[in-house]
Amino acid sequence: MNEKLNMTMLCDFYELTMGNGYFQSGMKDKITYFDIFFRKVPDDGGYAIMAGLEQAIDYINDLHFSAEDIAYLRNRNIFSEDFLTYLADFRFTGDVWAVPEGTPIFPGEPVMVVRAPAIQAQLLETFLLLTINHQSLIATKSNRICRAAEGRAVLEFGSRRAQGADAAILGARAAYIGGCAGTACTISDELYGVPAGGTMAHAWVQMFDSEYDAFRAYCEIYPTNATLLVDTYDTLKQGIPNAIRAFNDVLKPQGITKCGIRLDSGDIAYLTKKARKLLDDAGWTDCKITVSNSLDEYLIRDLLHQGAQIDTFGVGERLITSKSEPVFGGVYKLCAVETDSGEIIPKIKISENVAKITNPGFKHVYRFYEKETGKAHADYICLHDETVDDAQDLTIRDPNATWKELTLKGSTFVAQELLVPIFKGGKQVYQSPTLPEIKNYCTRQMDTLWPEVTRFDNPHNYYVDLSDKLLNLRNTMLTEKKHQS
Repeated sequence: MNEKLNMTMLCDFYELTMGNGYFQSGMKDKITYFDIFFRKVPDDGGYAIMAGLEQAIDYINDLHFSAEDIAYLRNRNIFSEDFLTYLADFRFTGDVWAVPEGTPIFPGEPVMVVRAPAIQAQLLETFLLLTINHQSLIATKSNRICRAAEGRAVLEFGSRRAQGADAAILGARAAYIGGCAGTACTISDELYGVPAGGTMAHAWVQMFDSEYDAFRAYCEIYPTNATLLVDTYDTLKQGIPNAIRAFNDVLKPQGITKCGIRLDSGDIAYLTKKARKLLDDAGWTDCKITVSNSLDEYLIRDLLHQGAQIDTFGVGERLITSKSEPVFGGVYKLCAVETDSGEIIPKIKISENVAKITNPGFKHVYRFYEKETGKAHADYICLHDETVDDAQDLTIRDPNATWKELTLKGSTFVAQELLVPIFKGGKQVYQSPTLPEIKNYCTRQMDTLWPEVTRFDNPHNYYVDLSDKLLNLRNTMLTEKKHQS
């Protein structure tokens, strides 16, 4: 599909009308700064996970307008010929900084910063938001589900319920970053190396004269990977006894003890406890039990609390669509422009909704870790010309409740900058890690969060502070804009 499409044209039409407007107004070379950030964690959680950067990089590297694209725009009869000529040689020449994939992120902080001429920066908006919003959403949901599984494997089973092909393919990638052990989506394995696996559907069992015949044939064809779906007819009276019989007749003579059953319906807690006893009594103590059927983090947590005997979870629609909250609200906002002499002029967006007021200026983001525990304690947003000396004490405060203060002792904390260079002068300077490296990095990063931040219900509000200089700039600009109105 993507081979037939120029993804540069996957943009909101206003980005093109504004681009033409910038061109006609003499601002095509005006350097601008845009932030991507989000305002609320999905599912009222305490954190989100950054994902989608690799696809954003691929998109920026391939920015161009084909002759067919320009012909289409010309036929709209609203764009100047000079602008269309400019688009014929269009490419990205700016700078990008971003938080690496797999990093826990929090509301209000920039996760990507774009510095580029106005037309270029504006045209990036839709695709950057699309890829980061979608994959961050699925990676976050996946991580919640995997944490609920308490170390048991979670497999992503959602392709057939995803919102389109890209959502299935890249959703599996994001789910893997968040913690899933694998996917049912074959193409995600082929393209990205997300381990794909699968055994049988109910149709396999129905194709044979008997359930036992179906199970025996499968064990004969796949003796080292025999996982049998046991709920086609009657799980306890037929399915599991027939599976045990097939294991005894086919696998045992070969000395194979690795096998499994899967349940996709019924009272999972009750059935898995009964299944475990039947399997153990028959000597198949190494047989693994996999379950599926509209699972999410809350159902998984409840099943385990009820003593369900489960080794692996297959999670589909509620993961791949993040059914409980299917929107990640990342936004792309202008925060500064640059004069011809290089001076950076901050910009602010004001709203009656306080949460939608933006933080002005070109910014850096730091994360403070406790030296003793390695735990992340707070994030700190400051202006680009500020330096953070983690050897010195630093007092941070809630930007919305400035009387709430906390002093970070220089002797006990270390600061790390979150935004890393991705593009410089239009050239990619960042080497994307492999997907397993991103997944492992995410696991390590999640270990830096306190349990109070990661709990499902009423999580602790992680500190994201503004420097005094940034907070004063914000307040000053708010006052000035109020007086201007």
